[in-house]
Order: sequence, then C-alpha cells, then structure tokens
Amino acid sequence: MPSLKEVKSRIASVVSTQQITKAMKMVAAAKLRKSQERIMQMRPFAQKLNGLLQNLSSAGTDGPTWYNSAREEKKILIVAISSDRGLCGGFNSSVFKTAVRLIEEKYSAQHRQKNVTILPIGKKAMEYFTKRNFPTVADFSLIYQDLSFDKVAEAAQYLMDSFRKGNYDKIEIVYNEFKNVATQILRTEQFLPVLPAAKGKKTEEVDYIYQPDQEEIITGLIPKSLNVQLFKAVLDSNAAENGARMTAMDKATENAGELLKDLRLTYNRTRQAAITKEILEIVAGAEALKSA
Repeated sequence: MPSLKEVKSRIASVVSTQQITKAMKMVAAAKLRKSQERIMQMRPFAQKLNGLLQNLSSAGTDGPTWYNSAREEKKILIVAISSDRGLCGGFNSSVFKTAVRLIEEKYSAQHRQKNVTILPIGKKAMEYFTKRNFPTVADFSLIYQDLSFDKVAEAAQYLMDSFRKGNYDKIEIVYNEFKNVATQILRTEQFLPVLPAAKGKKTEEVDYIYQPDQEEIITGLIPKSLNVQLFKAVLDSNAAENGARMTAMDKATENAGELLKDLRLTYNRTRQAAITKEILEIVAGAEALKSA
C-alpha cells in the first residue's frame, strides 16, 4: 500500500491537471463558437459556387478547360489538413491514417515510383509526414496563425499553378468536416481536376447566358471557386479541431474526477490503516507494561 505522502502528492497532481483541462475546455468552447459561425456562413456560398463550377464543367465551355481536363494519373498531390496543436483526441491521427490508406490502396503504383506528394496544412501534418519520409512540398504549416482567406488563397494558387503546369495530374484533399461538437466527418475530396455534376443528381439548368462573355467570366470564376473550396475545407477543419479538443478536454476532466475519487478513497483507507496500526501498537505497549 502506498504511503500517505505519495497518495497526497498524486491527489495534488491530478487536481492541478484537472484545472488545466477545465481551462482548456473553456478556451476551446470560446474558439469553437467563433469558428462554427465562420463555417456555417461560408458553407452555402461554397456549395453554390462549387455546384456552378461543376455544371459549367459538365455543360462544356468555349473558355479555358485546364481545370477539368482529366489526365493519366501519374503524379498525385494529397493535401492533408491537420491542426497546429495536439490534445484533441483522434482528430489528427484520423487524417493521417486516411491519407496513408489512400496512398497505399488507391495510389500504390504511383507511390512505388515516388510520384505521390503531400502538401501539409498545419504543423502536425508537416511533422507527421516529414518524419516518415513522405515527399512534401510548400510549407503551409503556419496557415492557422492569423487564419484568413488571403493566406489560404496562396495555398490554393500554388495548387492551381502546379496542376496547370502539369506538375501534378490529380489533387485530393483530406480533412475533417465539422458536424457538431462531438462529431467530425472525415472527408476526401477531389480538388483538381474539377469533377462534373454527378449523373442522375438533381442539378440546376446549365444553359447559362454569359455577360460580358463566357471566357472572361469562367477565367474569373475558376480561381475564385477553387479558393473558396479550399478555404471551406480549412474552416471546416478548424471548427472540427476546436470541437474535438473541447470534447477531449471534457472527457479528460471527467476522468480526472474519477481518478480523484479513487485516490481519495485510497488515502482514507491508508490513513485509517495507519491509525489502526498506531492504536494496536499503543494497546500492545500498554499490555506489555501491565504484565511487566
């Protein structure tokens, strides 16, 4: 049985940890409220813009077609969106496992030829993939520091330029989509080339009237739509991260409470055992004096 000093020291340590997890939960809750508002405002616009681009892709245009030109998939780029910090449960590991599984199952031939590259967004993704010797490009690990549309647009522009030049034949994004505080949905989406609207799916009419002209409108629409698509994925991931951290810290606080109950019970039992032992020693000493 541990000594009273050891148990008391453990209780103090757990109480300190519980205070930290409570504070982190409150911070995550405050951040979640703000990030949740941002993604809820962004989603309808992003979905509408993406649907418009898909309709244009399926309808055919006289303007630029680099964004929807399917090529032989020789060189693949995977955008893995993680967080900058840990202590958010399985949030980051699920992204990493999905990205690795995607490489091993879908792009195994390209991976053997070292034609699969990772673009990590977030410090944790950069650390994970560089440690495991995956080819990585364009360090956007600091994108969450003062997160803004302009910073994400730089990453999107890099993706568009690389695809346009033929550096990559296909670009996919792996990220966590925010559903609610306790649930994140892992998504794998094709960024480029743009997929046409799915057949059989209810879509709006694609017979557009262009003003001033088709090429000018499409040229301006493509980068804007792709910028918004990537920004939505980053905002989704940011909100999902805060939700995951809030849930993880809430669970950690509960676990600390359960551990404190066990430790206090152990402390009381140890203390009672020590008192009983002292009483027995006193009684034994008294009996020895009587018989002397």
